[in-house]
Amino acid sequence: MESLVIGVDVGGTKVAGGLVTMKGKLVSSLTVPTRAAKGFATSFGQVVRLIARLIERAGGRERVAGVGLCAPGPLDTKAGVILNAPNIPGWQKVPLAARLGKEFHLPIKVENDANAAGLAEVLFGAATGYRHVFYVTVSTGIGTGIIINRRIYHGKNGAAGEGGHVSIDSQSPYRCGCGALGHIEALASGPAMARRARVFLEEEHITPSCLRELTRGNLSRITPELIEKAARSGDGVAKKIIEDTGFHLGVWLAGMITLLDPEAIVMGGGVSRIGEPLFRTVRKTILQYTLNPSLAAHTPLLPAQLKTLVGVYGAASLFLPAGEEMEHGY
Repeated sequence: MESLVIGVDVGGTKVAGGLVTMKGKLVSSLTVPTRAAKGFATSFGQVVRLIARLIERAGGRERVAGVGLCAPGPLDTKAGVILNAPNIPGWQKVPLAARLGKEFHLPIKVENDANAAGLAEVLFGAATGYRHVFYVTVSTGIGTGIIINRRIYHGKNGAAGEGGHVSIDSQSPYRCGCGALGHIEALASGPAMARRARVFLEEEHITPSCLRELTRGNLSRITPELIEKAARSGDGVAKKIIEDTGFHLGVWLAGMITLLDPEAIVMGGGVSRIGEPLFRTVRKTILQYTLNPSLAAHTPLLPAQLKTLVGVYGAASLFLPAGEEMEHGY
């Protein structure tokens, strides 16, 4: 019988897992709440229970080739240690691979969630026809992954691919969560979009916008989803916020293309779901700011395909043979 891989996506609110064939087909999935607020013992126990249930669904441990896990925050991929998962209390310096290996007596691999997502999109998502890809997810933060020859590029210390912490405006008044000024994450993430809209409407208090009605006058309630909704209805302020976000992303991605010369860029995350109004501005801006616009014009900017399952696919990808034809199971 064919071996299966368990992929586990550990997040602050939920732990998602799945059984994936060696050809990349999802055959079973399972989600449990993380219960992060109850502390490390509880949240770690949720991960253990989910893996145990997936092993049972697989038909026993002998049918499982390995368990891949992806998690946010800084981690040591070589040692399989979670250094600091910011949204999961108590997950500091957790030797995840060693603890789970001892628990289940199976090979365990641990990876940064954006790196894993990028690999998944290359193996069986939006970028299956490419080998060298730059992946970006634009959501609460901005995460990136560099995929070279269908493998994750980690760099000397395993810390490569933190593209969200590249500064494009050192004079910016907005400070990134890491403390630095002008990082793309501080300028184009979901919270950055909401902040830009709120500040504009507070300063230009007589400018009409349906965002005022959608938030019932409480501008702190502005979200990227509300901005998208307002833009679809023709709201000028919302359209300008999306255009500004696309401009910042385009300037930044122009630099990434100049540096890496990837075959394709894949963009996912909640903000990317705004779709063509955002992508159109990004593409136009890339050509204005990259070194070789004639080459960049042939570098496709692709919307991610794997959506909510990307973490499970990404974690499972750590055990799948790169470069072989995959079955698209999403």
